[in-house]
Amino acid sequence: MSARRTEVAVIGAGAMGSAAAWWLARRGVDVVLFEQFELGHTRGSSHGATRIFRMAYDDPAYVRMAQAALPLWRELEDDAGEPLLDTTGAIDRGDPSSVDAVGAAMRACGVRVERLTVAAATERWPAFRFSGDVLFHPEGGRCRADATVSALHRRAADHGADVRFGERVQLRVSADGVEVVADDDAWQAPTAVVTAGAWATHVLGSRAPEVTVTQEQVQHFAPRVEQEWPSFIDHRRPWIYGLLTPGEGVKVDEHHVGPVVDPDHRLPRDADAEARVVRYVEEWMPGLDPTPLYTTECLYTTTPDESFVIERVGPVVIGSPCSGHGFKFTPLIGRLLADLALE
Repeated sequence: MSARRTEVAVIGAGAMGSAAAWWLARRGVDVVLFEQFELGHTRGSSHGATRIFRMAYDDPAYVRMAQAALPLWRELEDDAGEPLLDTTGAIDRGDPSSVDAVGAAMRACGVRVERLTVAAATERWPAFRFSGDVLFHPEGGRCRADATVSALHRRAADHGADVRFGERVQLRVSADGVEVVADDDAWQAPTAVVTAGAWATHVLGSRAPEVTVTQEQVQHFAPRVEQEWPSFIDHRRPWIYGLLTPGEGVKVDEHHVGPVVDPDHRLPRDADAEARVVRYVEEWMPGLDPTPLYTTECLYTTTPDESFVIERVGPVVIGSPCSGHGFKFTPLIGRLLADLALE
């Protein structure tokens, strides 16, 4: 089998791999982007209409990453010719010590933050019930997730990338670079970028970072009131997050509570987890009808400390996982991976 040549092979066409391919193709690099599933599949971590964009972290490093990502979102929007990040503002509430730590980190990084009393927050957002002070940062909002991934595929191809779906590949690493094998085809390249998410171990083998794959589920609820709908984080244990998904309702979910799974074998939906979220909506979100419109799932691929893995090991750049909170950084992480691929 005669192998074709390319400069960079990217394995995994979710948000991060597609962003890396977009950056590389814009720079004139010959890049092939491989995806094991069909276009628009819902098996991984990047599908769904929306994701939260926020600068609300208690770690200034992540606050600064979000600040750096924001203008890159606008650059991506300009290239794609469509809106991909909606600025709705974002609120943080719940455990006072956790909320205070988030506020301190944002202020230290120069993020504009408002602190509101219960009365002021209730007047502004009557769909919520509050029990303590609320932080609001107006630069938060929502990413249009499906639209973003689709735009990255389209624009990467427009800039010259070879975007290939339905090709589950094997990665072979040698002193000369990498070989990517898919069915009867093979490509040789000096560098591979692996952004395979929950399948990182399948692709990387012993080179894979230590990760846990969990199946998380989200529910959508119909609004009963008209108001601004900021994205929100409720700092209780477990965290609850939510945001309005236009046309689908308000998405509400517990963060990082799902069962450990093999990404190729899903479990039935967890009725107890669904009931907990319904009870939360009944107690804390009077502006929502507590009967779920529908439930869906996605995968988290998480490191022990919930950090990201963005590193180069020989000819392989590893860009997985993002531990359930990476989508907001998509254009930034894509650029970092492209930079590593070209070192």
